[in-house]
Amino acid sequence: MEGLPSGYRPNVGVCLINDDNMVFVASKLNVPGAWQMPQGGIEEGEEPQSAAIRELREETGVVTAEIIDEVPGWLTYDFPPAVKAKVNRLWRGEWHGQAQKWFLMRLTTDESEINLANGEIDQEFSEWKWATPEEVIEQAVDYKRPTYEEVMKAFRPHFSSGKATKCYSTKW
Repeated sequence: MEGLPSGYRPNVGVCLINDDNMVFVASKLNVPGAWQMPQGGIEEGEEPQSAAIRELREETGVVTAEIIDEVPGWLTYDFPPAVKAKVNRLWRGEWHGQAQKWFLMRLTTDESEINLANGEIDQEFSEWKWATPEEVIEQAVDYKRPTYEEVMKAFRPHFSSGKATKCYSTKW
């Protein structure tokens, strides 16, 4: 894939927002209290946009959403040593971390479509909520926080336009 940094697993992330421009985050089953946006690996021959749509469906059950924007280029993060050992065994690779292509999507139906146990894949999340962009950054695991800051910064114009009903900090 064009521009993909060497040694990083190709991955996509989805910043899903509702009509109030609140961001979907979910708590990982195996890491309680670790809130994150949907993300996942890009399969061989798959385009990042298709991967983002698939990952959103698999992890959340959401199929009724529109793509609004994407972060230009790839954002990377490195795995901490313990995580690196675990994921490299799981993914049978030797990855420093992940290179992610991020997409901003808006939920275009009501939230009853959200189903974390939809049978697409083994359930990854235990619970979900809507959060402000600032809360998304604050509640992310340490090693993903800089990437989340970049994502929120890139999508910031969308949070303060159109359908927004909340006022967000300009901290990021």
